[in-house]
Amino acid sequence: MILFLLGHTYKYECEKVCRIFFPTEKIIFADGLSSSLPEDGKRVITEISKRGSFTDYICKAEINGKFSCHTVTEKSDKKGVIEENSLAAAMIKSLSEITGAVPPWGILTGVRPSKLMRKLIASGGEKEAKEIFSSELMVSDKKTQLAFDVAMAENEAIALSKPDSFSLYIAIPFCPTRCSYCSFVSHSVAQAKKLIPEYVKLLCEEIKQTSAYAKSLSLKLETVYFGGGTPTSLSADDIKKLLNAVNESFDAANCREFTVEAGRPDTIDEEKLRVLKNAGVGRISINPQTFSDEVLLNIGRRHKSCETEEKFLLARSLGFNNINMDFIAGLTGDTLQGFKNSIERALVLSPENITVHTLALKRASRMSAENEQTESALLTADMVEYSNSALSKSGYMPYYMYRQSKSLGNLENVGWTLPGRDCLYNIYMMEETHTVLSCGAGAVTKLKEPNGENIERIYNFKYPYEYISRFSELTDRKKYIEEFYLKGKTDGKR
Repeated sequence: MILFLLGHTYKYECEKVCRIFFPTEKIIFADGLSSSLPEDGKRVITEISKRGSFTDYICKAEINGKFSCHTVTEKSDKKGVIEENSLAAAMIKSLSEITGAVPPWGILTGVRPSKLMRKLIASGGEKEAKEIFSSELMVSDKKTQLAFDVAMAENEAIALSKPDSFSLYIAIPFCPTRCSYCSFVSHSVAQAKKLIPEYVKLLCEEIKQTSAYAKSLSLKLETVYFGGGTPTSLSADDIKKLLNAVNESFDAANCREFTVEAGRPDTIDEEKLRVLKNAGVGRISINPQTFSDEVLLNIGRRHKSCETEEKFLLARSLGFNNINMDFIAGLTGDTLQGFKNSIERALVLSPENITVHTLALKRASRMSAENEQTESALLTADMVEYSNSALSKSGYMPYYMYRQSKSLGNLENVGWTLPGRDCLYNIYMMEETHTVLSCGAGAVTKLKEPNGENIERIYNFKYPYEYISRFSELTDRKKYIEEFYLKGKTDGKR
């Protein structure tokens, strides 16, 4: 696909809109017209043109012999007009006409729609916020209401977050096998086995060093989250070492929540669950993704669906009363009925949280043909709609949400909770309410200005071997934690 940018520089914004309809497409940019079509038969011309007191936002699209042109016109002096939004609206109209797909999130491509909703409510009230979503951003009524419901559900948790609050994230980038849909940094335990002892040793050291910054700055720990990968891919002894490192290094007296992603049922046993329980872990994830054995095989998982139920009941018998289950809508080989069966089986188990993700396509995905993408997006939309309805009827409420680039149908990921059981860490991370200090390979420390909106990041090395070999460089980077907070205090006195 060639994407032409005429009279403007909104390259990133225009690419994002094209990705709504063609998530895996290779896009070539051009700032001058060419009469010839590219080999793939796809050309999108975007243009901003001034004429007197008016501005035209134009999109001319030609996709495999189908042509569409739409123009959005605004008064040049009209207050509040955001140029990229008007241009995106013209693109949505043209590409929807050609493809037949109407994106439920309209021109909204951001990761955090509920955060935007909260911001708009704060500035203009509920009615105006919903009107902006519906009219200006072209978001459907159902998605507008979903964003509003999530924004309202988050308020109580966000009120607990204070200027001196922080959360702790521990990254365990290992799994039994790599799932076909996975885009996280993750290595199979078999391949990375020789790295694990040194990785665990250095991770304990990083946890200790990070705690020193928290203590010197008088920060208060709100939540702890072990993610990955699959933390329970490690042995019970290694898990115990890391949990002890956290409990010995940080003052967890007022910690509101301690989560470990047990994730894959084929990594869970009674010994590991007892280690978690004894260390004060109160919330775990046991993630089916699907209850179809055929689909599990398609995505590269070696366990059966019955094993998920067995490990869930084992965790319950050991006293875990706050369990999350993840599902993915749009997995290879899944059907609407199969997805419905998965949700229904989860509801029988009644976990406190159920998180429904939308499959995000990678460029090398097997689902690369345009017609396959369209059909899969429609099917996935039906799956998501079913989960929203079924979970609501069963007493679950949407409590956090985020969106990923290249997701099927430009859809969302939503966390659902039984009343009072929402995961605080998920809300704090997604809504960026306070600092998250992160340890481990691929982890990102997110520093939040205590009394402002400024956010800065410190990136750890991505791969375990690099984390190990360049550990001293990593610890030098994290000295910036203190500098960030001290700089904020200095700026506040000016």
